[in-house]
Amino acid sequence: MALNIVLVEPEIPHNTGSIARTCALTETRLHLVKPLGFSVDDKHLKRAGLDYWHLVDIIYYDSFDEVLKNNPDGIFYYATTKASKNYSEFTYRDNSFFVFGKETKGLSESILSSNKETLIRIPMKKNIARSLNLSNSANIIIYEALRQLDFLSLK
Repeated sequence: MALNIVLVEPEIPHNTGSIARTCALTETRLHLVKPLGFSVDDKHLKRAGLDYWHLVDIIYYDSFDEVLKNNPDGIFYYATTKASKNYSEFTYRDNSFFVFGKETKGLSESILSSNKETLIRIPMKKNIARSLNLSNSANIIIYEALRQLDFLSLK
């Protein structure tokens, strides 16, 4: 069984490093869609992931379309503040993919408009120009999916 986090054009190395650490500790695959806003050799990226990098299953892609093409059996959910349904309103299964956009802009309008039924959001205070940190959001959602799957093989 596997869960997946997809970061589309992430910009901040600390966030990606923190998410990679979560992926390592939860046996979640990490999918990174280029262009990345940093070098994978970035010292901040490595520091945020600490010494967990060898435990992370990372796959790199040149486009989001490539993610879809290479994972035709995946069940995709798209995290956005523009969703009408909370992340907790869905039932997650093996091979679920949780897609997050870049920190400054989120997911593109074309991705959002073509996936309206599987947009998910984390409830938060209204009328605030900002949202939760990307790594916090990824953690909230991946742990809900793990909870629903009885934490898979985690102890």
